[in-house]
Amino acid sequence: MKMNPLGRTDMTVSAYCLGTMTWGTQTSEADAHRQMDTALAAGINFVDTAEMYPVNPISAETIGRTEEIIGTWNAANKARRNEYILATKHSGEGIGFVRDGAPISSKTIAATVEGSLKRLQTEVIDLYQFHWPNRGSFQFRKNWTYDPSGMRGEDVRADMFDCLEGLQKEVDKGNIRAFGLSNESAWGTAQWLRLSEDNNLPRVASVQNEYSLMCRHYDTDMAEMSVAEDVGLFSFSPLATGFLTGKYAGGHKPAGSRADINGTLGGRWTDRAITAAEAYTALAKEHGVDPVHMAMEWSVKRPFLCSAIFGATTQEQLERIIAGVDTGVSEELMKAIDVTHQAHPMPY
Repeated sequence: MKMNPLGRTDMTVSAYCLGTMTWGTQTSEADAHRQMDTALAAGINFVDTAEMYPVNPISAETIGRTEEIIGTWNAANKARRNEYILATKHSGEGIGFVRDGAPISSKTIAATVEGSLKRLQTEVIDLYQFHWPNRGSFQFRKNWTYDPSGMRGEDVRADMFDCLEGLQKEVDKGNIRAFGLSNESAWGTAQWLRLSEDNNLPRVASVQNEYSLMCRHYDTDMAEMSVAEDVGLFSFSPLATGFLTGKYAGGHKPAGSRADINGTLGGRWTDRAITAAEAYTALAKEHGVDPVHMAMEWSVKRPFLCSAIFGATTQEQLERIIAGVDTGVSEELMKAIDVTHQAHPMPY
């Protein structure tokens, strides 16, 4: 398993990361614990979660349940906690089930960290991430109508500085080791970096944004920022929410799948997306490669990629993904992928 440095911290993470957002809804506690064991045995040392998980669906009754499931594994495997890097996230403004939708601030950070530590049954969170910016984001298909014209840079920086001061207190307590962002922009990340370096506050180590063969916003300004500033990408949905597995071929929605539960896959379900997915899966077949392995291995070859966060609802899905680790993608296939991307750019 390829290992990569986590920003400018002293931690390294595996190129594949075990995502957990279905644990507690689609994935039972017993199956989740089995996934932990399987992932660690395969050399995966990075596990990502969030206080608002599980999803599919999100509900007031299940908020925090995924962290609790990881916590019961930690409690039963205390000697193994140092075998992996644990990341979680502080929910941002707008999720009414969490703190009545309050934005992230120095007033919310301490209690939120303590809540996660208690549910996770751990003494430290290795990477603490802000789930999305208080000012809003162009992520989650908001890019089609995103309008930042009402934003004031000085107000945003004041808000960021307040949050960084709150984070510093948690670092000083020993509650968190490193700080990361999620669903951020190049400008936003640059402001966080500037404030942390000018004021000796926690420095951004990573950014967790959506990235896959079918969603390549990150290829432009964010990629440049990552390389120049040692802020690696943790890509979520590297399998394009299941499109790149081939299971939605012909617009079919298997019973119990994310598309069956979610409907539009958060706005991703379009005719163009189905066509693009079929082009990629056909390309994989042409080259004798599992489309899942092609998508994952393409991701980890990107020069700014720190770790690709995959989700596996079932043990069988997890084992399929792990079987492709380090199989590589030939240069011929990489070039063919570029051609396919040009024919099917940004299908959602």
